[in-house]
Amino acid sequence: MDEYYLYIKSLHLIFVITWFAGLFYIPRLFIYHIEASFKPSPEKEILITQFKLMTKRLWYIITWPSAVLAVLFAVLLLIINPSFLQLPWMHVKLGFVFLLILYHLKNHQIVNQLQKDQIRYSSKFMRIWNEASTLILFSVVFLVIVRNAINWIYGVLGIFALALLLMLGIKLYKRIRTKNPNA
Repeated sequence: MDEYYLYIKSLHLIFVITWFAGLFYIPRLFIYHIEASFKPSPEKEILITQFKLMTKRLWYIITWPSAVLAVLFAVLLLIINPSFLQLPWMHVKLGFVFLLILYHLKNHQIVNQLQKDQIRYSSKFMRIWNEASTLILFSVVFLVIVRNAINWIYGVLGIFALALLLMLGIKLYKRIRTKNPNA
């Protein structure tokens, strides 16, 4: 199995990328769907029908299969090299992966709600929700590259700084959209 390690690692990385692509785009579709629900007829019905179809295709054809395959290849990597499970950075990484899976499952719940025309969140909430996957991605990438789970102070400060920058970006974009709805 060792001779296949780099192939499995490559497949894991490819499916992590496609999984994140789905996780980055699905909240955008939620935002569009929610905002379409406030449009007048027939625009509302046309848009919602289209967003439901786009959401269903993205979620079930790209995002779910990518998540399953990313996790499957990750498990294979850990079976091939179980010594990684003894490293502190891997424990922290697996914690972030657990958060990512919870985020994925919550998105699944929202997909199902919107498919049933149940709107439980505002588009403003979804804009903030959209950044959760970004924070997890940054955390995991830096952790895997730097491989240091001990230096918590800089890591935590960095994540908070990133979150603050993302929130400021959302507020700035909202101001721009208020002045120019087509921005």
